[in-house]
Amino acid sequence: MKYEFRIEKTANPKPKPDPDTLKFGRAFSDHMLIMDYDDENGWHDGRIVPYGPIALDPAAAVLHYAQEIFEGLKAYRARDGRVLLFRPDMNAARAARSCDRICIPRLDDGLFVEAVKAIVSLERGWIPEKEGTSLYIRPFIFADEPVIGVHPAHHYKFVIICSPVGPYYDTPGGSLAATSIFVEEEYVRAFPGGTGFAKVGGNYAASLKAQGKAAARGCEQALWLDAIERKYVEEIGTSNAFFVIDGEVITAPLSGTILPGVTRDSVIALLKKWGARVSERRLSIDDVRAAAEGGRLGEVFAAGTAAVISPVGRLVFENGEITISGGKVGELSQRLYETLYGLQTGDRPDDMGWTAEV
Repeated sequence: MKYEFRIEKTANPKPKPDPDTLKFGRAFSDHMLIMDYDDENGWHDGRIVPYGPIALDPAAAVLHYAQEIFEGLKAYRARDGRVLLFRPDMNAARAARSCDRICIPRLDDGLFVEAVKAIVSLERGWIPEKEGTSLYIRPFIFADEPVIGVHPAHHYKFVIICSPVGPYYDTPGGSLAATSIFVEEEYVRAFPGGTGFAKVGGNYAASLKAQGKAAARGCEQALWLDAIERKYVEEIGTSNAFFVIDGEVITAPLSGTILPGVTRDSVIALLKKWGARVSERRLSIDDVRAAAEGGRLGEVFAAGTAAVISPVGRLVFENGEITISGGKVGELSQRLYETLYGLQTGDRPDDMGWTAEV
């Protein structure tokens, strides 16, 4: 099914930001896509309008009960001029699962992808061409019905905004560099039966305290441990975590507390294709420490949309720290980054069938 979106172009286009000084998530393009939902009409009135404020009633349900979900993906400009998305069908499927978890009417997967393509097609002039840059796409859905009462709303908005971005981490020349990660042993990100697998704002609000602790220790992100025993590694900040021990690549299983990352899935698929030993299983932080002390911890890295692959050079604890890969980028991290980024930008042949042209 082909979806149509009416378009109202801005009369006051913004100047494009300098691609050499782009910060992540600070500049936004000229237009945004909006759709409405109500029980009678379902999802309807898809339109692309000039970027601007959204009017909300003070009683809007999202402001009181946090009924909202969001997604994140990128558009890249290939050297031959094509505009490419990376596995948008997976973002659509994850958005649907997030909606189900917090009782938001789901969008048809085809509608989600067509909406993304529609706004990116109009805003293709905002996709920077500099190495390491892209157009970050943020679809989100929220309850805007004015009602005070703890129950699912009956009116929602689906919105997509776009942001030209540089590298997620501010490294020299935007190059891949090892990060420092703080092992968080006090606060938790998610618990069984909660919303850890869903992409909802509340998960991130709950992470801010630990992120502040990490920053105070000179770290970019926090490594989360499980909520029950406080010993099994889960995610690194907003990304999925991978540990290479004795040549085995280990990542936490999708047991309900882990966000099923698109990059995570892509990393696992590539590793299996390359014949690497990869396991989705529980791994304790004690085992990580023991592996480091025994010289068996080869690499640690995080995988996510924003940074793609983020190598970890240092794990910082309340009572010490360990250095990984000599504090440098590991060979596997480098290979994964170059392969994924090459696929995303069209520099490598897409033998995985992961890219979608706009």
